[in-house]
Amino acid sequence: MGPASPSCRRRRRLPTLLLLLSTVMAVSMAEGAAKHHKAGHHFVQHVAEDFLFFDHYAKTCPKMESIVHNRVSYWVKQDPTLGPALLRLHFHDCAVKGCDASILLNHPGSERAAKASQSLRGFQVIDDIKAEVERQCPGVVSCADILTAAARDATVKIGGPFWDVQYGRKDGLVSLAKDAETVPMGKESITDLIEFFQARGMNLLDLVILSGAHTIGRSTCGSVQHRVYNFTGTGKPDPSVNGKYLNYLRRKCRWASEYVQLDATTPTKFDGAYYGNLERQMGLLSTDQLLHSDSRTSPVVATLVSQPYLFYQQFAVSMVNLGNVQVLTGDDEGEIRSNCNFVNKHKSH
Repeated sequence: MGPASPSCRRRRRLPTLLLLLSTVMAVSMAEGAAKHHKAGHHFVQHVAEDFLFFDHYAKTCPKMESIVHNRVSYWVKQDPTLGPALLRLHFHDCAVKGCDASILLNHPGSERAAKASQSLRGFQVIDDIKAEVERQCPGVVSCADILTAAARDATVKIGGPFWDVQYGRKDGLVSLAKDAETVPMGKESITDLIEFFQARGMNLLDLVILSGAHTIGRSTCGSVQHRVYNFTGTGKPDPSVNGKYLNYLRRKCRWASEYVQLDATTPTKFDGAYYGNLERQMGLLSTDQLLHSDSRTSPVVATLVSQPYLFYQQFAVSMVNLGNVQVLTGDDEGEIRSNCNFVNKHKSH
């Protein structure tokens, strides 16, 4: 009998890899749950699968997904940077009070007005989609569902995987700037990140995989200047940064308002190179590089480096998990906004 084919060898390795990931996840979740319970933190987590459905708009707005697909395709073709921007906008929405489109509300003191949200982009894409959806089926499709679907289609447009989205989310009625300041900004510890994800019903694997969204897109230099020029107040650079990469960042990031690619090697390609960059000490944000050095996350990073196809597969799973965070379903919890920027008048607070 001849040697096994590469695909066969991958199938044989897969159970072992998944066992490794599951073991790391279980240990981390146990540690995080104990710390979270001790801290007295609570984040009510609905079981989204109980009330979200793939065919939610099959009769009431059958063209909804095609509208989202066509408009996202149009906008990303005009400006490819809107692909990762929509992905990030979705994360910032779900990471605060859940996937309720609260990040889209545009008023003084809203999440959108927070300092942490000033670099967010893609709002015009969602407004465009919502306007077309309202023309086709007014008062039916929530902004939260539109943003979730747009993030999926944007991911596909930039070379990422496709996944089916369940629908039925309602739009939130409250948006506070102070809540947006809780979203991770690249300087947190791994413990903080693990607890942040677990409080929202996600796990360590979701953390490592969704961090891999940094395979594409860009960051403001203001997010990394502390690593380049004054790490922990020492007046010196972060010693964990690769020397050649440090020199590049020093040239690139003289001004905080400048932009730098999140992935230094394949910045326009959705792939697993992000994790290889971490091994070479070329993670842009502190939280990126810490995934490689922390004992809880480093085995997952190593696995994704050796088996990069797992990232592509798992990214779809973790994005489903993200899209199901703390969704609103009842009329007493939310509404279907007629304009994503504003709460409907009859429910304005």
